[in-house]
Amino acid sequence: MKNRRLRIRPIIIILITAIYIAWPISPATASQLPYETYYKDGFGQLVKTQAAYIPAGIIGTDVEITEANQAAGAEGKTKLQLNQPKDLFVDDKDHIYIADTGNNRIVHLDEHGQYIREIKVTESPLKKPSGIYVDEAGEIYVADTGNNRVVRLDQEGKLLKEFGRPESSYLPPAFKYDPVNLIVDKRGFIYVTTLGAFQGLVQLDPEGNFISFFGPNRVSFSLFDAFKRFVYTREMYQRELKKLPGAIANSTIDKNGFIYTVTKEISADQVKKLNIAGLDQLVGKGEFAALQPVRSYGEVFHRTRQSVSPQLNDITVDAAGNFTVIDSVSNMISQYDSNGNLLFFWGGDVITATSKTGIVKAPAAIASNSKGELLVLDSVNNFIQVLRLSEFGHLVHEANQLTQEGRYEQSEPLWSEVHRLNAQYIPALIGLAKAAYKKEEYARSEQLFYQAGVVGGYSESFWQNRLTWFQKHFGVLMNVALVLGVVYLLWNALSKKLRLKGKSSAKRSARHPILEQLQHMFYLIKHPVDGFYAIRYENKAGWLSSILILVFALASYGYIQAGTSFVFNPAVHVGVDLFPITIQFIGIWLGFVVSNYLISSLLRGEGRFRDVFYGSCYALFPIILIGIPVTLLSNVLTLNELAIFKFLKLFIVLWVVFLFIWMVQGIHNYTFIEAIFIILLSLLALAIIVILIFILISLSIELVNFINSLYQEVIIR
Repeated sequence: MKNRRLRIRPIIIILITAIYIAWPISPATASQLPYETYYKDGFGQLVKTQAAYIPAGIIGTDVEITEANQAAGAEGKTKLQLNQPKDLFVDDKDHIYIADTGNNRIVHLDEHGQYIREIKVTESPLKKPSGIYVDEAGEIYVADTGNNRVVRLDQEGKLLKEFGRPESSYLPPAFKYDPVNLIVDKRGFIYVTTLGAFQGLVQLDPEGNFISFFGPNRVSFSLFDAFKRFVYTREMYQRELKKLPGAIANSTIDKNGFIYTVTKEISADQVKKLNIAGLDQLVGKGEFAALQPVRSYGEVFHRTRQSVSPQLNDITVDAAGNFTVIDSVSNMISQYDSNGNLLFFWGGDVITATSKTGIVKAPAAIASNSKGELLVLDSVNNFIQVLRLSEFGHLVHEANQLTQEGRYEQSEPLWSEVHRLNAQYIPALIGLAKAAYKKEEYARSEQLFYQAGVVGGYSESFWQNRLTWFQKHFGVLMNVALVLGVVYLLWNALSKKLRLKGKSSAKRSARHPILEQLQHMFYLIKHPVDGFYAIRYENKAGWLSSILILVFALASYGYIQAGTSFVFNPAVHVGVDLFPITIQFIGIWLGFVVSNYLISSLLRGEGRFRDVFYGSCYALFPIILIGIPVTLLSNVLTLNELAIFKFLKLFIVLWVVFLFIWMVQGIHNYTFIEAIFIILLSLLALAIIVILIFILISLSIELVNFINSLYQEVIIR
């Protein structure tokens, strides 16, 4: 028995070894990669995904320069040594051109990363070249930063033309011409990115003549800027520091002629996709445009400081129109489709003492080749990181391209597979929803669009479902309308009897003081000034009735915030926290009551504190009367009826505002203009009270910390 076991063990070991050798070894899993890949939806929620790109190698660390490719007099083989490279370009043949800035040259590699040649322009040597571009004819354009010029070379690297600072009366005398990057369109027009030029790209014709500044950023204009413009004199304005738009950091151009720019020093719209007229084609695009009217590009992890704006350094566009940007500070790489919808973003922690494949310490430039690979230039390690699409990334790209082309039904199987691999990946839900809408499965598309949080698609699907429901129940609705018409006619016929009965019942109900006080709300609708005057001088309100109205108004406000349709309040998709909303509502309302009483007491106001309290409660009545029906109505409206919904919301706000004005007028016996002035002073007093409360809280915290530190010091000693 023992000998039989000894014979079996070697056989088992041989079988296991054979299976291990024959079984294909899969590439590195997501857990083995040096970075994590995420997706962020329109609500800012992070979703961890499978890796979209995986490291495929490094170019530049082991490149041999053979004797045939060396300069005259060189012997044997040497290694390529890059020195602070700033830019790279991949041409139609997948050849790689590197702006080797520290060595004052351009390095040309083949599609495998093997050395071909170096370009130094011996007839007019380069100095600190920072940008490189190769057109379809093979001509090479170099942003020769150290020489303040752009040079145009032939395929052999011979100088054809150089473009210095253009001479034009449209260029400001103080304009500094330091080219750091450039692109060339199919017409031969050159778009030069200059260092710190906030005016935009310098557009030159093929002869180097200045055409215009192209694609400048806009200056942000805040409410405080408007206040300064209204208050400041011309002399004060001249002493102010000039507010300039962000300077474009880099640019690229796609096969369709769209020019993409990236900007560092702005907090929104860092990426622009410009047509020939300089108009941004990304404005209003994207699945979450309704949630993000002002968009930010360049994503960060939740653990990264959100207050720091993305510092985008370069951009590249692949054959499908997907553009990828790199952040020079967080070392993050973010990829978007042709409409600016986020696909993935990834990055890892950079440790100064170590280098990992796939982690870029100082990303200087990024490019893509015909195989869909990303090439990221590291200016510290002086090499290129190559990232290739994973199976998951390739599947997403293929499905998304079909969706962008409008072939929704063909994309459905691919999106189904993506959804199977990652059920939380939102673009898969959007793709499946569009496919269902195309197949007229509107109920399913409505559900999927809601899960994805896409307002526009959800509204369109709901509109189709609502239309189908109306067509199906049209007969029933007409019968109901006919019955209501008959009831209305009968009501008019018996109106006298009902009116008499109503008066007698009203008299009986008016005997109860609480009901009479609550009934006074309806009197305020027709006679607001007289109604508030009656609260002050005829005791038409009380503590209990006012508190009941306040509670109902508060509950109605909470219902409006949480019960409004997803179409008009997308926040309900992730849930609405009513506690801070309630505290804010009560705080502002109570603060106004106190401040209005204090201000009116100083300015001959006749109202007592309880009168201001009563009137402020009754002034909230429109929130109950109209707010709840409008909220219910929102659940049967679509974006096509957005104007109706906004009008009703505005009507509620205006009615409440006017009721507060009439409340101050009636209770304190002011004129209408005086009431408006008192309310403005009350709001100012409320702001002062809030500031004092914050100061008191801050000082209290500091005092507690000081006492605690003293206590700790005494204990230690």
